[in-house]
Amino acid sequence: QVHLVESGGGSVQAGGSLRLSCGASGYTYRRGCMAWFRQAPGKEREGVALIINASGYTIYTDSVKGRFTISRDSAKSTLYLQMNSLKPEDTAMYYCAADLWRCGLDQGQYTYWGQGTQVTVSS
Repeated sequence: QVHLVESGGGSVQAGGSLRLSCGASGYTYRRGCMAWFRQAPGKEREGVALIINASGYTIYTDSVKGRFTISRDSAKSTLYLQMNSLKPEDTAMYYCAADLWRCGLDQGQYTYWGQGTQVTVSS
């Protein structure tokens, strides 16, 4: 059974940085994808970034390109999201997601989800 646990959220002023972590147990990094999603109040959950496990190739949604970096440490079974130059519009609950077969920034492509960690950016 795959289990994902996010941490690292918090409150920060605009322009600041945070690093989110997602500990993964019971998951293989040899195939599929892992991703970060976020959901702001009253909005749909949106894909932020993904990493293809076999190649390490990454994809970002346009609004975070150049500011966020997704990475993983397979030895530590941990996925990261480094968030720099944060903006108030980045405020959301951030979720880690994983799937063994599918990849993309559509939440329907992921089987496994963490419980989320809150990020709040003040202006």
